[in-house]
Order: sequence, then structure tokens, then C-alpha cells
Amino acid sequence: MARRYAVAGTGSRAQSYIRAMFQAHPEEAQLVALLDPNPGRLAFHQRLVTELGGPELPQYGADDLERMVKEQSIDRVVVTSPDYTHAAVVSRLLRAGADVVVEKPLTINADGTRQIVDAMNESGRSVVVTFNYRYSPRNSALRQLIADGEIGTVTSVEFQWVLDTRHGADYFRRWHREKLNSGGLLVHKASHHFDLVNWWIASSPARVFASGGLFFYGADNAAARGLGQRPARGTIDGSANDPWLLDLRNDDTNRQLYFESEQYDGYLRDQDVFAPGITIEDNMSVIAEYANGARLSYSLNAHSPWEGYRVSVNGTEGRAELEVVERAAVVDDQIDPSYPSDRVIAGDVRTNGERLVLQKHWATAVEVEIPRGEGGHGGGDRLLYTDLFVGPTNDPLARAADVNDGVRAVAVGIAANQSLATGQPVTITDLNLGGWTV
Repeated sequence: MARRYAVAGTGSRAQSYIRAMFQAHPEEAQLVALLDPNPGRLAFHQRLVTELGGPELPQYGADDLERMVKEQSIDRVVVTSPDYTHAAVVSRLLRAGADVVVEKPLTINADGTRQIVDAMNESGRSVVVTFNYRYSPRNSALRQLIADGEIGTVTSVEFQWVLDTRHGADYFRRWHREKLNSGGLLVHKASHHFDLVNWWIASSPARVFASGGLFFYGADNAAARGLGQRPARGTIDGSANDPWLLDLRNDDTNRQLYFESEQYDGYLRDQDVFAPGITIEDNMSVIAEYANGARLSYSLNAHSPWEGYRVSVNGTEGRAELEVVERAAVVDDQIDPSYPSDRVIAGDVRTNGERLVLQKHWATAVEVEIPRGEGGHGGGDRLLYTDLFVGPTNDPLARAADVNDGVRAVAVGIAANQSLATGQPVTITDLNLGGWTV
């Protein structure tokens, strides 16, 4: 019998889960309710459900979590609401009697982790955190290589992630731009990356030191570079010739989900990236020590001309290197939601692609084949949704993530934020993350 599901938070991330329930897993997952404080976004997702052949669903507001679970006999809720709501929403749902699937990050601070863990202990319900990067074939291939002992015992990881001026800039015009909402990119974005490291090397973070700041976006940096008077937002005040501005009216999804829904809650999706009020960092560096003795050196840049990542894992028997170019260039720096992510300019020295290389001591380098599957993210999405809606299989790579994985992933970012504030290294056990320890 299919479990009864609801979706709490009907922003853009909710669409993929709804499609998966109706298209890939209708026998395991029955969507029976939607919850969001914004009636415009609820209406958008009801239209999606109708297009997928689904029924008219009951709709609930933010204060109706417990009533929704009771009235609709909900078994499980997919939470795709903004990060700062996760702790309260997840804990209320657990106590109301529902299991939870929550988008990363689990929450944004130590108080949030304690709140969720306490609610789990009291209710006996479960929480699953979705880390789709684990399921990407290239990341799975690196995990397999390390698990097979090809580089021996891991001693250190070097990890560089760059966000381009299309994707990276977007975090500075949305609710993410305020650290109270998102925990900054060290929590919101990098929890994906820290989870990969935790999973790749099968260990837990123990101590963290971080450095970083807002060096590119924001009003002060714009003034220092002589950018002059900036418009407040792209849709109303912006010029079509300004590559930093986003016009929500140019994309049907953005127009319906955000521009036409502003009337209900006043949320502005298209603020200028050089406007005042940004409190998150755009350049960050982290050093982390792990329980197994390995060390992580991590950096994140949010204004790169290309997007992707490079990771090198050093071991006692050699070194593994993974390089991924997700978008080789943002052509003419035009921020355009319809721009194809796989477009490559002829003759460009950087092209989209991925490469995994193994080099053992006293040997030449060899390229390791990255298996490909069917569907999004090289087949990774299909595997993720199967684990979510059918249940984890006997997976030797242990890709399914539980609440402990979610806590470990945000632990690095939470500690890093404290280190940024104090200038001192932070021992993660001192954070009191709800009973979880290394």
C-alpha cells in the first residue's frame, strides 16, 4: 500500500519530488496534501499535480501542520521550505506523528539540531535528509575507489568548489543573502560538500577553523569598484542590459512562483546582488580535522566565471583526483534561467565534463571510468528517489542518508560560522548538537 505523503514548502524544489511521486513511484507514494503560507505557490503546484493526472489536493497554511497530519492521515512529509524554518517544521511534524524527508541542510544552527533530535527521541519518528550529490555517478565512483583501498588510508582531502556568476550570484538576491535565513553558504550550500567528504572518507568532523568574508557582492563592494547607483531589483527597476539583474517575468516558473505571488507575502526573489543587506560570505576557506586523523582543506567561491569542483584525496598508497566542469562559461555574463547548462563555446579551452584519475606511488596516472545511468544527474536522481520512496537497498556505498549524516554535514558549517565570528578553531563536540558525537 502506498504511503500517504504531503509536501510542506512549495517553492521550486518541491517540483522534483512531486514529479517523482506521480511519474516514477505512484505505487509507493500517494501525495494527498500541500502546505505553504503563500496561496500563489500552492496554486502553482496544484496546477502541476493536475498536469500529472493527480486530483485536487487539500491545501494548508503554515499554522496547520498538525491539523494536516491528522485530517489527511499523513505518513510522511517532504519538507522543502526555507532553511530557517526546518527546525520548527520538522520537529512539529515529528510530534504530530509523521516521518519526515527534509531537503538539505537539516537546519542552520546548533539549536535547530537539538530541536530536531529531541523531537525524534520523543516521537519515535524518523528523519531522512536528501543528499543527491551522493548518487551522482562521479561521486559514487570516487567513494568506490577509496573504499576499495586503491589509495590506501586517507590522509587528507583538498576540495575546491566554484559557483559561477549565474548560479552563485543567485544566492545573493534571494532569502539566502541573510545569514539568519540560511546559515550562509557554509551551511546552505557547503553542507552538500561536507557530506560528500564525510561519506567519501567514512569519518566524522572533529575540529574546524574557517576564514572568509563578503569581498565581491554587496553595496560596499559595488561602491568600491565604482559601479554607481544600483537598482533595487531586476524585475521592476532593472535594465535588460545589466547582466547582474534577473527579470522574473522572462521565465514562466519564476513569474508564477515568485513575481505573481509577491502580493501574498511580499517576498522579492530578484533583489540586486549589489544591494545593501547581504550578511553572508562569498569567499570562504575551511580547515577541518577528522576523527580518523584525515585533514580537509576546503574553499568556496561564489563569483567564478565557470562552475564546478576539483577534489583530490591523498592516501598512503597514492592519490585520487576528480575534476568536474558543470558549466564552462557564463557567456557574456548573462544571467538567464533558460541558458542551457550543457552549452560549450567552440574552441573554448574549458569544456563541460568530468574526469576521475588515480595515481599510485611509483606508477603513472590512469583514468577511472565513471559509470553512467539513465535519468537526471547521470542516473543519480532515479537511485535517490528509489531509496526515498521504495526504501534503501543493500547498497555497499551506503548512499542513503539519515539524520546523523544530516547533523554531521551541517556540523562543519555551524562550526565554521562560529570560527568566522571568533577567529578561533571550534571543536564540534563543544557545539552540543543534540547528542550526536564523533
